[in-house]
Amino acid sequence: MITFVTYDITDPKRLARTHKFLKEFGINTQKSVFECDIDDIALKRIRRFCKDNLDLSSDAVRIYKICSPCMNKVSLSGVGLKIVQLDYAVI
Repeated sequence: MITFVTYDITDPKRLARTHKFLKEFGINTQKSVFECDIDDIALKRIRRFCKDNLDLSSDAVRIYKICSPCMNKVSLSGVGLKIVQLDYAVI
């Protein structure tokens, strides 16, 4: 499923650690936005990372699941990549 992960992290070390972690899952399409094509297991890993590594009293992470029909409605203005649902299987 296509998932957007957005974040606002107050501490530079936590910010760098989170950015590096999220690079495993998707493409950094804007400064604090990753667009990921992930499954439920990866989503759980991201949520666990946030719980274990962020200061939830001052940091914020939002996770949006985007349905396939909704992805067809995404418009892009300016430079950047448009993420599409990938059809593949891991063997």
